[in-house]
Amino acid sequence: MENNSDKQKKGEMMINEKYIRFDWAAKRMLRDKANFDVLEGLITVLLGEKITIDEILESESNQENQDDKYNRVDIKAKDSKGNIIIVEVQLTTQIYYLERILYGVAKAITEHISLGQMYNNVKKVYSINILYFDLGKGADYLYHGINTFRGVHTGDTLSVNVKENDVIKMKTPEEVFPEYFLIRVNEFNDVATTPIEEWLDYLKNGRIKDNTTTPGLAEAREKLLYMQMSRSDQIAYERHLDAMAVQSEAFLSARLEGFAEGRAEGQKKGRAEGRAEGRAEGRAEGRAEGRAEGRAEGRAEGIKETARNLKSMGVRSEDIAKATGLTIEEISGL
Repeated sequence: MENNSDKQKKGEMMINEKYIRFDWAAKRMLRDKANFDVLEGLITVLLGEKITIDEILESESNQENQDDKYNRVDIKAKDSKGNIIIVEVQLTTQIYYLERILYGVAKAITEHISLGQMYNNVKKVYSINILYFDLGKGADYLYHGINTFRGVHTGDTLSVNVKENDVIKMKTPEEVFPEYFLIRVNEFNDVATTPIEEWLDYLKNGRIKDNTTTPGLAEAREKLLYMQMSRSDQIAYERHLDAMAVQSEAFLSARLEGFAEGRAEGQKKGRAEGRAEGRAEGRAEGRAEGRAEGRAEGRAEGIKETARNLKSMGVRSEDIAKATGLTIEEISGL
């Protein structure tokens, strides 16, 4: 049986081993060159080759205001072959997120090529998007998108002839066009056996294994501890967490209000349809049956409409199920 001293020591260990959320670290601490190895580890795991960061690129995206419109970090790095690449890490929950990803990639490309330069100076861009919300349907926690050109009739993949150093080389579109990674944090099942799963465990649960050898996480264990921050940074971090809690409460309130409005509208519609059907039949039992069926159908349709609205807002299927009483399968079919 634990005594008070043991409990106090355990409590102190939990506080001392509390890791800072990645979204905060990426905006503040990981922009310090001394901490590049944490970001390098995540990118290395995703791309499957050693990535070395040269610098964090300054732009409007790296503002430190609490209400930043552009919550992303642009990184200039080199791959294992020495090729320069641009990596963009996005973290913000936003409506029209796919459009936001496209805009961010386009901005990263155009910001880092000078006017009048040859187009061969355009750098390969990797867009890494860490999602703490439900973007849409899909059972996986990691999605990867690349550009390819396939023959409409032949099905073959197009390679392009380019001349480099007086030598004709074949280049594929995926070597030029951006690649996209969508990391759906909430879909991770909490079982970490691979390097990317260990990263997901940290992103979702703030856990890092004591004996981890995953690139970036061993460094994170040393550098992203809450207790190692200055008191001013701790206060700023706590305000950040408070702001996130307020946003979550506001979102939940809006979700419940939308559910109530949808249910009321559905009931109203059902009653009207039921009365019309009952009058058409001209019988008392028809009117009663029509009203009952109309109310039931209206309630059901109102709940479904609310569920559709919540899905379009990025609410997780599990939360929609709790709010509406629908099953995950019913929600998936909407």
